[in-house]
Amino acid sequence: MPQGPSDMSEPEANRLDPRFDELPVALPIFPLSAVLLLPKAQLPLNIFEPRYLAMVDHALKHDRLIGMIMPREDLTGIRMGDSPVYPLGCAGRIVSFTETEDGRYLITLQGLIRFDVKEELHADAGFRRVTPDYRSYRADLEQPEEEEDFFDRKRLLSNLQRYFDVKGISADWEAIEEAPGERLITSLAMACPFDSLEKQALLQAPDNTARAETLIRLLEMAGGEGEGSSTRAH
Repeated sequence: MPQGPSDMSEPEANRLDPRFDELPVALPIFPLSAVLLLPKAQLPLNIFEPRYLAMVDHALKHDRLIGMIMPREDLTGIRMGDSPVYPLGCAGRIVSFTETEDGRYLITLQGLIRFDVKEELHADAGFRRVTPDYRSYRADLEQPEEEEDFFDRKRLLSNLQRYFDVKGISADWEAIEEAPGERLITSLAMACPFDSLEKQALLQAPDNTARAETLIRLLEMAGGEGEGSSTRAH
């Protein structure tokens, strides 16, 4: 299943990425708990279940697009088969693919654009498909401009250090300190072991500034600095 987000290297724009008007009207989805894909980021995946091997085969024969989405335990999400999912996911394009000797697929998805789930389609090939609505997230396809930090980097790093200490996580601090702002926020949002509800909050953030603030608040709460953090459980 997920192998963890790639490093903080910035993926280059790919001429094969679809334009907005070329996005598919039906999208296979891959529900995974607490696994987040964000636009312009890369996510390695280890695929071994038959239905998801079929999903990858389908994607490779068509537009190479798969929607990453998180399941939820309550009954208020969009029902997909026997399990509900959140109504917001992120479509990614397969940018690397390897087949192993034991029949697994090792793929890397590059995030393209978020989508709202309009409806479930019939799972005639064994994997789940939805009708996606991309209209609210057109800006996800735009290439970012070089910009100064849009968040308090000192506040972020101090809370990140505390969070890593609590979780027993080691890190390349030199790379973290030197990473450009958007790349840093995206990489940390995907890599930190938040639960599905917290990852969904990061996905729902309307822009990079809001995502950075959400990330910092999650780090504060988990590290013992946020209001009510003493009772927060992960």
